Amino acid sequence: MKITPDELETYSSASREAARRGGQVLLKWMGKTTTQEKGFRDLVTQADLESQQVIQEFLKSEFPDHRFIGEEATDESQEPSHSDLCWIVDPLDGTTNYVHGLRSFAVSIALYHRTTPLVGTVLDPVLDECYWAARGQGAKLNGDSIHASGCKELGKSLFVFSFPRGMTRTNPEVVRFLNMLENVGSIRRLGSAALNLCYVACGRADGYWATSLSQWDVAAGWLIAREAGAVVADFRGHEINLESPFFCAAATENLLKQATPLLNV
Repeated sequence: MKITPDELETYSSASREAARRGGQVLLKWMGKTTTQEKGFRDLVTQADLESQQVIQEFLKSEFPDHRFIGEEATDESQEPSHSDLCWIVDPLDGTTNYVHGLRSFAVSIALYHRTTPLVGTVLDPVLDECYWAARGQGAKLNGDSIHASGCKELGKSLFVFSFPRGMTRTNPEVVRFLNMLENVGSIRRLGSAALNLCYVACGRADGYWATSLSQWDVAAGWLIAREAGAVVADFRGHEINLESPFFCAAATENLLKQATPLLNV
């Protein structure tokens, strides 16, 4: 299936509008929403649910034949479809931050053709920062082109990371963390996978690693980072599996080569 530049722009524009609508919901509910547990240390709020609803309704109205996968599963979001085009949406990435009033969270929206990313949008509604990319057309932040930092030395780098839920001291993640802590310049855990990838894309962070995410966490950010010049691979140097992301994103190939032996434990 050939996607024209005009079609890409249509999809990208729609993803930004959908993210804007979802972001308005998050701002409306901030500090007011009720919280439930959908799993161990896995929170969901009214804001997640309503954000996904307005995003889904908008995208379905624009592209009724497209498939839709959202983090907050509904009968409608899982409805069967034969379309090769699928929207992958996280209506609130960084729910724990959101619930605790930490203003670092995002809306993440991507469109894929089978396994190929076409467009991705990540919106930070608090800072009013919208990151987006279309395949082969580079990445942008609020309309300005962005690029990964170009950092080549691990000892001078700032890395961000994600820990899985239910961590114990015997988890291999602890070894990965200590390996990196001893070798990088600085390290941070910020709480939003989508924003972490965008920070690599715009040079605010030099690298990011994660092992226990879902496809909606990274579907948009992965494309944005790649289009900004960052390299993204699993810990063996292979392409990541979107359905079970286990990867490192780095500003440069040199930085990735230094980081992966420390992460591949």
